Amino acid sequence: MLLRDILYKVSIRSVSGSTDVEVKDIQIDSRKVQPGTLFIAIKGVAADGHQFIEKAIESGAVAVISEAQITAREGVTMLQVENSSAAAGYTASNFFGQPSSKMKLVGVTGTNGKTTIATLLYKLFTALGYKCGLLSTVDNHIGDKVVPATHTTPDPISLNGLLREMLHEGCTHVFMEVSSHAVAQHRTNGLEFDGGLFSNITHDHLDYHKTFDEYIRVKKAFFDGLSSSAFAISNADDKRGEVMLQNTNAKKYFYSLKTLADFKGKIIENGLAGLVMNVNDQEVHFRLIGEFNAYNLLAVYGAAICMGEDKHEVLRCLSVLTGAEGRFDYMLSAKERVIAIVDYAHTPDALLNVLATIKKLKRGFEQVITVVGCGGDRDKTKRPIMAEVAIEHSDKVVFTSDNPRSEDPAQIIKDMEDGLPPAARRKYLSIADRKEAIKTAISLAGKEDIILIAGKGHEKYQEIKGVRNHFDDKEVVREMFELLDK
Repeated sequence: MLLRDILYKVSIRSVSGSTDVEVKDIQIDSRKVQPGTLFIAIKGVAADGHQFIEKAIESGAVAVISEAQITAREGVTMLQVENSSAAAGYTASNFFGQPSSKMKLVGVTGTNGKTTIATLLYKLFTALGYKCGLLSTVDNHIGDKVVPATHTTPDPISLNGLLREMLHEGCTHVFMEVSSHAVAQHRTNGLEFDGGLFSNITHDHLDYHKTFDEYIRVKKAFFDGLSSSAFAISNADDKRGEVMLQNTNAKKYFYSLKTLADFKGKIIENGLAGLVMNVNDQEVHFRLIGEFNAYNLLAVYGAAICMGEDKHEVLRCLSVLTGAEGRFDYMLSAKERVIAIVDYAHTPDALLNVLATIKKLKRGFEQVITVVGCGGDRDKTKRPIMAEVAIEHSDKVVFTSDNPRSEDPAQIIKDMEDGLPPAARRKYLSIADRKEAIKTAISLAGKEDIILIAGKGHEKYQEIKGVRNHFDDKEVVREMFELLDK
């Protein structure tokens, strides 16, 4: 493909060299550059790609995009742009043939619920007879094929490469999580969305966005970018649900459990057997549990209706679906009837939602025992809030490691404990070893007690000092339940 065709929509400041050069590949990682590559130098959080321009040229780059003042190079086209990250999104879309414009692409954003909503949409439309793609935190799907996920939203080159593969495999619909990081870093530039959904917004990622207002602005920017032919669906019960759609050109719709809305729900029953809900005057039994899943189901129902599907068929298919792995996954010990719930909840609001759901599931005097930690190298301000939520809504709490990354697990736990009143000390234990923490929680449980293991959900690893070690919360639970039931 010619360079000039790849540059469509890129805001260029200056050019040195020809744009009629043939480009065989595009890369943002200088280590992957081969002869014929367009290299895009991006200022990242950990490294600045501008430092590797020379290396890219030595490896055979025929063109370079950068934000820095350009110096003419013989045989290499040098382009200066306003924003390299934005340029990467557009060039990736153009290079891969703008695959998003040839399928129905729906993005899901918000603090909590993104994975469940996107996964339910993928499962629903697959059940409705479409071949679908999924881009999520848990994994990516190209029809029935599973591709491991490394980020909630991949980098623009990987993202457009996956979209092109989905198109070639016959996918007609694609559902993807859109993280705040992805919007801030322009990873979705160049994509044509047919619709966008907003779940909710709460305290998260302030290590990256610095302020809550900036976090809101970035989330809102996704909807600001939707076209007039797209739809935008928002949660009317979230206090920022209306703000999200303020400036969008898309057709606006709202869902709610508490007020009038386009997609209105009412919970009739909520138990371990699932939810019974009234959805737009139609009573339906769903396999999913909890008020937070009632919201997720309404968002999915709304999107399907906006995409022209029959409401009765949508509700029929939704009624038998299960959610995403690691989202309120529960297991029951055969003998003692102890319930263990594994959930990805890693924000104060998500933890509160899960614990509130568990409280509603209680039938008597069952204890709620919570195992919870906080990730290292992430927003530290939420640590004491997470601890406070766990203490307030549990009978017993075990503070432990999540993914400590480069931090000392003991210090993370200390940050969680700071600010807790002295009286709380009788309610919690601190055990840095996550496996021992889970085992201890299960050993503390009596007949029919409920254990929540929060924070990691679907993850099959624990990241410590840059190394990902195999770790699966559910494996540990199964191992302990076998001992409990002997």
